[in-house]
Amino acid sequence: MGKRIYNILFNLHTVSGIVISVALYVIFFTGSFSFFRDDIVAWERSEQAIKKDYLPPNINAVLEHIDESYGLAGRDINLKTYYAERAIAVNLTPSKDSLASEKAKQGGFFYLDPVSFEEQSYAESYSLGEFLYRLHFFAQIYYPVGYYLSGFVAFFFLFAIITGVLVHWKKIVPNFYTFRPWAKLKTIWTDAHTALGILGLPFQFILAVTGAFFMLKALLIAPSVMTLYNGDQNQLYTDLEFNKPTYEFSQKKLSKLPNIEAYASKILAKWNHFNLNEISISNYGDANMQVTLNGLLDYTEKFNASGSINFKPESGETTILKDPYKPASYLDSVKNVMFRLHFGDYGGYFLRIVSFILGILSCVVIISGVLIWLVARDRKNLPEKKRLFYTRVARIYMAICLSMYPVTALTFIAVKVIQPAGQSFLYWVYFGSWLILSSYLILRKDLKYMSNFCLLSGSILGFLIPLANGIFSNSWFWEQFALGRIQIAFIDIFWLVLALLSLFAFTKSKSSTKKTKTTNS
Repeated sequence: MGKRIYNILFNLHTVSGIVISVALYVIFFTGSFSFFRDDIVAWERSEQAIKKDYLPPNINAVLEHIDESYGLAGRDINLKTYYAERAIAVNLTPSKDSLASEKAKQGGFFYLDPVSFEEQSYAESYSLGEFLYRLHFFAQIYYPVGYYLSGFVAFFFLFAIITGVLVHWKKIVPNFYTFRPWAKLKTIWTDAHTALGILGLPFQFILAVTGAFFMLKALLIAPSVMTLYNGDQNQLYTDLEFNKPTYEFSQKKLSKLPNIEAYASKILAKWNHFNLNEISISNYGDANMQVTLNGLLDYTEKFNASGSINFKPESGETTILKDPYKPASYLDSVKNVMFRLHFGDYGGYFLRIVSFILGILSCVVIISGVLIWLVARDRKNLPEKKRLFYTRVARIYMAICLSMYPVTALTFIAVKVIQPAGQSFLYWVYFGSWLILSSYLILRKDLKYMSNFCLLSGSILGFLIPLANGIFSNSWFWEQFALGRIQIAFIDIFWLVLALLSLFAFTKSKSSTKKTKTTNS
């Protein structure tokens, strides 16, 4: 590689990294916690999921409850579990029956607890797990601005990865084994940036590609809509299987309502290790009623195995739409693999813990990159005005990023003190404390103090999280673990380990500061 090309790539890597550093840090930090989204929800509500992220067995009782409350005749109904939590999502379309009541002619969406039959709107069911999950793609920013922003950040991160690999290609292997803790500051951060960047390279590349795909797919498919579909976006979504199939309403009453649980038992008996996570019912109670059951094989059986079967109650006809034991279609392969790689939910707790660690290491790579950028510009030959500007920028970046750790720990405690917390409460607590703490750290004008303060305060608050859960929810992790409620117990244990590690890092940081002061004196 020529010197000119090297300099161009190096500058592109530096500039692209600095421009997206704060946004990328937020994505990776909250995204790391999002690997445990379902566990956080279960911990906050003290509700263990019934069957992972699959539908509960009492489907008939669920439908009877909805029918009593809303009236199902002539409606299309969709029951789905999006996550491993107890509540199921219920989507109702307006009734197609001309004789239906005014209430039945209104659609609806809500979450239903299949145990207590309590109903909640999306805002009422909003949880800390959902908040952190959505923050990692900036959903709190006005739609679709936040989505596109996170997508472009992922795209430029991919660009930074590629230019970084090209710049360091010849030194990747030797630099990986090089760590000089007693060298000058820039060298220490460079070694950490290179070594940790290489460790997390496959993980970061996968998340960058899949993240850009998810958030920018609307822009990616726009040319296809205009050229291949003549502007018919609805047809494209139908071909991509985002739209549910529609069936004609016959205006004739069904002779006998079907037993949906019997259909579920039939498919579970037909396909071993099949996990049912969605039931779509069209034209409820009509002669042309259609029942479609969707799910997938357990990941221990097959990585990508979607299954779908359709029942027609009036005729008794059964149609297999997708056989999970047959090779998946190209469309299913692309969609499912992209989702599974991004969410890392196919390998149990082990894979999610590894993904969390790699996500936090990616945060360290981002921080070290900012510090390398700062130290490289802290030169005496630069004008004082420029040096102050670079220092101010780095200080703002670091304050915003590092303060997220104690702010997140504080919010975990807050949702236990105030129950149910709700969407507005979460916004005020998280964003309010984040603004206050960031402002305080910026005014302190001391990067070392920022680091030590956030490590210590985050550690103290982390130790208080299991205590708050025990006091305010009467839920002690050893009791939950003994009862087999792993989701609830896991979060308390997770925070204890995280608090211990951050306390250890704080003590090491303090001891290194004392050694430096002693050496200088």
